[in-house]
Amino acid sequence: MSGEKLNPLIGSTLKPELMYPVDLWVDEPSAIPAQLHVTEPEASGWLIELVGTNEPIDIPTPTLEGYLFPDTYTFPVGTTARAAVDAMVRRFEQVWKPEWTARLDTLHMSRNDVMALAAIVEKEAKLPQERPVIAAVYANRVRHGMLLQADPTVQYALGKHVARVYYKDLEVDSPYNTYKHKGLPPGPIASPGRPSIEAALYPASVPYEYFVAFPDGHHEFRRDLAGHEQARLEARRAWDSVDVVRRPDGVRPK
Repeated sequence: MSGEKLNPLIGSTLKPELMYPVDLWVDEPSAIPAQLHVTEPEASGWLIELVGTNEPIDIPTPTLEGYLFPDTYTFPVGTTARAAVDAMVRRFEQVWKPEWTARLDTLHMSRNDVMALAAIVEKEAKLPQERPVIAAVYANRVRHGMLLQADPTVQYALGKHVARVYYKDLEVDSPYNTYKHKGLPPGPIASPGRPSIEAALYPASVPYEYFVAFPDGHHEFRRDLAGHEQARLEARRAWDSVDVVRRPDGVRPK
């Protein structure tokens, strides 16, 4: 791919333009105008902002956040934002399986609940094999009436990406702030892929209620606070031993 940047906001259509920080690419510079490859979720933000409606799909949230399926889409130049959104939503509906709908009754969850959980898993998991375990941790916390305390929900509530979530950020006034509000957030905070959706639908059968991240991307999972505090100390030492930007005070309880 050429890495040529494009501006999709000209006249609410997809048209080529240079020097705009939007994650769209064309295969051949000489082919402009030809086709654009829109990779979700990076490009979904401007689509949601541009369209700003949930008309194509019956969801209980103000926007389509989480329902634009992460995939690579090819659109002809001049495709409207509405048409691009419709394609992404249709892809979501194609991926969503009938057996997943049946599974909702077993979990006593709505599809929006599953998508909200899957989105958190998408943002938290670095190792694929940990997705069902992370989903189980949050499901256990919901079941036991605990705060989720999921940092990605705070980042979403802040309305911007931050490298670190500071303690002052935990006071942000938003229903998406799971440090202040129990249960799942009102809707997805990102567009989860199929593995994260499956993890939310079929979480691991584990008793864990806490986890902490280590520099290599893996998490240590614990069932009680005492064990978690010990894991946090180990994680802090690990973060201190590597030349990376360290999370404040290690990672707070999950």
